[in-house]
Amino acid sequence: MDISTKNRLIEWAEQYNQPEYFTEDPIIFPKRFAAEYAEGRCSLADIEIAAIISAHLAWGRRCMIVRDCGRAFDEMCWRPYDYVMNGEYRNEDASLHRTIKWSEFAVICDNLKRIYSSRDSIEGLTNSEIRCHIYGRKEDPKAPDKKINMMRRWMVRNDGRVDLGVWRNSSPKDLLIPLDVHVYGQATALGLTSRKPKDITTVKEITDAFKEIFPDDPCKGDFSLFGYGVTHK
Repeated sequence: MDISTKNRLIEWAEQYNQPEYFTEDPIIFPKRFAAEYAEGRCSLADIEIAAIISAHLAWGRRCMIVRDCGRAFDEMCWRPYDYVMNGEYRNEDASLHRTIKWSEFAVICDNLKRIYSSRDSIEGLTNSEIRCHIYGRKEDPKAPDKKINMMRRWMVRNDGRVDLGVWRNSSPKDLLIPLDVHVYGQATALGLTSRKPKDITTVKEITDAFKEIFPDDPCKGDFSLFGYGVTHK
């Protein structure tokens, strides 16, 4: 990586790792519960469930994501843990968000109920366990797991700006870049990867490139890519 690219990535990370750029972003929902948690008004599980649901709906235009996350939490009466453990879910074929139906939301809630019946937190679950046992997807060792890696970034990074930092037993240095089509396009344009498949190997390659810049916090590079997207519209 040439020094000019490296300096631009550092500059963008500092500039865009700021809360004002994420007021219309799905992170606002777990962040709301994190603020209540700091005041003793909700549990860590409330934040975790909010992050799981918000990350799952994080697909498409941000305004639509925020609207439909709001619908999901309205259904939960803004008490995610109580709603999940109560076991009475909205289970319809009607759309919650794009092709995601309320029936899929109900499956996720039921899976969460099963998990929280035997543990207080999902922090220790692997990506594979979250993918299969919470989201109900098939095992796929090559999957980039964008939503899960984004949710982990929210929960683990703790620089007091955008992310929540409520998972204290996990390290930011172990996080992986959340990879979707837009991130892939930005990363290839910057020369962070030349691979064609949008898979876990590409995720690790991009993450390793950011480790050269942010060795203890490679997902800070996610804000660099956000900055690239803003400045190259």
